[in-house]
Amino acid sequence: MIFRKASTKDLPIIVEMIADDPLGSKRENYTLPLPKTYYDALERITSDKNQELMVVENKTGNITAVFQMSFIPYLTYQGGIRAQIEGVRVHKAYRNQGIGKLVMEWAIRRAKEKNAHVLQLTTDKNRPDAIRFYESLGFTATHEGMKLHF
Repeated sequence: MIFRKASTKDLPIIVEMIADDPLGSKRENYTLPLPKTYYDALERITSDKNQELMVVENKTGNITAVFQMSFIPYLTYQGGIRAQIEGVRVHKAYRNQGIGKLVMEWAIRRAKEKNAHVLQLTTDKNRPDAIRFYESLGFTATHEGMKLHF
């Protein structure tokens, strides 16, 4: 598997993957051509040194997964770096093949390379399979997350 930063040509498959579940289908707009908002978002992500939107390709060049890592500098932990992984999706044609585990192992290594002291993630409470998956990798539910949507 090849892990690389996403490019403009990857956007249609990325948006397809993030829209391909009951929650994503309610909030994404997967139409072709893609709305400009996705291209604008990619530009903001790629121009920020603390953001990495990654895709995973198999040996035939097909994108099998996508995820975003954020590296958040802050004052606590003596000016530490907090790594966050979001938007983890495995393409439906490649699920149950261990790709999600490869993604998370790569993300853990990357967080350590960036000298982060923690790798955190959120997952919706309506995704019990995802919760079990992350727990199987050693993640623990140590905090109660809260959101204020606008």
